[in-house]
Amino acid sequence: MQKEKQLKYDKAYLRIAREWSKLSHCKRKQVGAVIVKDRMIISDGYNGTPSGFENYCEDEEGYTKWYVLHAEANAILKVAASTQSCQGATLYITMSPCKECSKLIHQAGITRLVYCVDYKDNSGLDFLKKAGVDLIQITQLDD
Repeated sequence: MQKEKQLKYDKAYLRIAREWSKLSHCKRKQVGAVIVKDRMIISDGYNGTPSGFENYCEDEEGYTKWYVLHAEANAILKVAASTQSCQGATLYITMSPCKECSKLIHQAGITRLVYCVDYKDNSGLDFLKKAGVDLIQITQLDD
């Protein structure tokens, strides 16, 4: 019963992350993230340009600009600017993290990652697995 209840919560938080992804101005990928601690959302984020920059994630050739922040990085940075801590938290994200964001996730103290779809490179997931982060993929969000 406990696993069934946790799965319901996991799907609900992933649906919230999916809604956040819709706020992204990026054309190639829209990714959303939610950080939850003690069943409370402590942060959220989506991929996009830093504050003060135009909301165009891609250059003229359609490539993502180097300074675009990933959803999980934005969510972790919001926590860092608050009185909260990611220590022991769960990150819900619509796409598995890249290598660079995986380092941030581990260093921030996030111990559980729930995601929907795989990123093109699974090196980030491999790193997090080695770091002892629980990884859960849920591809079907409908009940």
